This record gives sequence, C-alpha cells and structure tokens, in this order.
Amino acid sequence: MNNKHLASSNVTFDFLQGSKDFLNIILNKVSCAILLLNQDMELHAFNDPLKTMFINKPNEDLLYVKCGEAIGCAFTVEEMKECSTTSKCKECDLRVSTLESYVSKEPIYRKKMSRDFYKTDGSKELKHLQFSVLPFYFEKNYYIILIVEDITRLVNLEKIFDQN
Repeated sequence: MNNKHLASSNVTFDFLQGSKDFLNIILNKVSCAILLLNQDMELHAFNDPLKTMFINKPNEDLLYVKCGEAIGCAFTVEEMKECSTTSKCKECDLRVSTLESYVSKEPIYRKKMSRDFYKTDGSKELKHLQFSVLPFYFEKNYYIILIVEDITRLVNLEKIFDQN
C-alpha cells in the first residue's frame, strides 16, 4: 500500500480513535478558532484559540452564549443586545452563512468579512476574518462547526503592498 493511499483514506489516523487527549491537543494547537454551535446557534464547545482571538471578558463562561456575544461583536456590545437581535444581525456574513449552512446542510468555505470587535480591555479593534461553516450530525444531534481565522495581519500587509 502506498503512502498516498494511506493519507487520502485517513488510515494513518486509525491509531488515534481512542485518544480524546490527542484530539484535544490538536484542536487547541491550531491557529484558528473552532466553535461548535448547537441548534440554537449557541456556543456548545470551543478551542483555546477562541479565547486569545476574541475573548470579551476575562474568565468568561462562554458555553451556550450566542456567537456574536462570545466573540465580542461590536454591535452586540454597543447596542447592548443579544446576538441575532441587533440592527446589523441580518447583514452579518458570519451569522447569515452559518444559518444558510445549517438549513441547506451544505458547507461554506473560506468566506471573508471585516468587523469591529471589542477586546477584554474595552478597546475596539477592526478584524478581518476568513471562516468556514461545516454542518454535521453526531449522536442524533445536528451541529455546526465554525472555523474562524484572523487574517487581519495579512489584509493589512496586502494594503501596504497595494499602496506601493
């Protein structure tokens, strides 16, 4: 059996089937924030990069909080409203894409958006994000995986090079 076949059929990961610890290490070492959303679009689980990329309050309990609130969306903070009820929620690419993927049961890959987010210290920061949405069933429950990458640095570098 050649190595190409092993990699394409995931046989190389068979040895990890019983290792929850290994999976947790991988999830917490990737640079993207990974959010597991339930049927109510509430945060059901997340990895450590979410806390370094978006945390809105120190030691905040984020479970079962709506996505926009968990990541410090400027509209939820400034309007003091729950995610899905602000004046801008209907225009939010992240929310609209997540709902579209949930309903259609089709993944959405590498969409981009820019938005202001509040940091723990109360300062507002413009972030450029790239995200993918992956719906799936697990043990009779339907979930959405939202993978978010902060591409702000890349976008800012592109702007500098475009000006030159």
